[in-house]
Amino acid sequence: MRYAPRGAGRRRVHRAGAWAAGLLLAGVSAVVGVRAADRDGITPVPQLLAFLPWLIVPTVAALLLALLARWRTGMVWGVAALGALAWYMEPYGSTSGATGVPVSGVRVLASNVQFGRGTHALIDTITRHDPDIVFVEECDYACQDTLARDSLKTAYPYRRAVRAGGSEGSLILSVFPLKAAPAVAGTMGMPGAVADVRGHAVRLQLVHPMPPLPGQVGVWRTELGRLRGVAAARDGAMIMAGDFNATQDHAAFRRILDAGALRDAARIDGVSRTPSWPSSAPGPLGTQIDHVLVSDGFSAEAVRFLRLAETDHRAVLADLTLRR
Repeated sequence: MRYAPRGAGRRRVHRAGAWAAGLLLAGVSAVVGVRAADRDGITPVPQLLAFLPWLIVPTVAALLLALLARWRTGMVWGVAALGALAWYMEPYGSTSGATGVPVSGVRVLASNVQFGRGTHALIDTITRHDPDIVFVEECDYACQDTLARDSLKTAYPYRRAVRAGGSEGSLILSVFPLKAAPAVAGTMGMPGAVADVRGHAVRLQLVHPMPPLPGQVGVWRTELGRLRGVAAARDGAMIMAGDFNATQDHAAFRRILDAGALRDAARIDGVSRTPSWPSSAPGPLGTQIDHVLVSDGFSAEAVRFLRLAETDHRAVLADLTLRR
């Protein structure tokens, strides 16, 4: 009986480890390369970009495999990939807040209630935190009817809605008087309004574009592009809030920020990358796709992400100050 030399077996193990490391690093590098190119790419890149910080896990695994395989090129490649990930994990956008004379405090709540299932949890949250403006996504007929009853109808006499079933219904509630503004065309409802905040006009835009599902990336990009157009055309103060189905690692989201000189309230308050979806994910896992964006007329004093029962999104509660 013949036995393979011990050195030959070790070489095979090293070769297998190097191949596995190379495959992992190639996948990570493809995603990082698209991020560096300021693009979103094609499936599965947009989906992976949403979880870009967690690409550290396969990158570290690849680096360990390269070390065990004594593959020097892989070691250098792995360190370079980790450095690139660390660079792009830095929060995007300005942290500066408005410093003018305060006009009014504005507490904003944005919540995706997942086909209306989280409506009653949302009502409890509204009662507890008393927001001035509420953006509700996936608010179907029953959800909207429930939010129009009794004390809520009195507390929020002003509202703009897209009446629809399932994920297509959306609603803006406000204690401030509202004037009509064009809705943004999309697969799901995205109503707009202009609020009169102590005599100052504030453009409100609810956000809920199509998610970047396989086969729907083009629709997702188009609908985010329409929101970018609204941001670019703004004249005065603006609040754009809701479920963007996008993170700061998506070029289409960054272009909305840049087009209208908008800032993410979470970024201003130092809580960027706090996960908002899926809410069932433990601890720091998940990704931040729910945002409250504000124009340079606002400062952000506190931003919190609240867990609501029966919905897969955390709600975003932002304490803002409109300044002259």
